[in-house]
Formats: sequence, C-alpha cells, structure tokens
Amino acid sequence: MSRRALRISITVGLLIVGVVIGLIFQNVWLGVLLAALVWLGWFLGYESRRGNNAGVNDEDHGIEL
Repeated sequence: MSRRALRISITVGLLIVGVVIGLIFQNVWLGVLLAALVWLGWFLGYESRRGNNAGVNDEDHGIEL
C-alpha cells in the first residue's frame, strides 16, 4: 500500500469512526472534531517517523515534537 493510500484510508476511517461516535453522543460535530484531533496527532507522528525524527529532542534546538 502506498503512503498516499495509507493516509487517505486512515483519514476516511477516522472520519467514519468520528461520525459514529458523534451519533452515539448525539452530536456529530463533536465526533468529527475528536476525529480531526486524533488524525492530527497520527499525522504528526506518521510524518515524524517517516522523516526519521521520531523522539528527537535536541537541546540545541529546543523542544521538538
């Protein structure tokens, strides 16, 4: 699976899960917002790992995610 296909499938999957959670809480926008926050965390971690920067905390450059 290519990186682009992985990103699109994760995005669509999180959106669907967010809508389902929103329906459970009777607030679809809350579910979409939670899905967006989870997606943002996943995306930052995925791109960091892809660039070999996972867990990098160089004291000379300050705190890095």
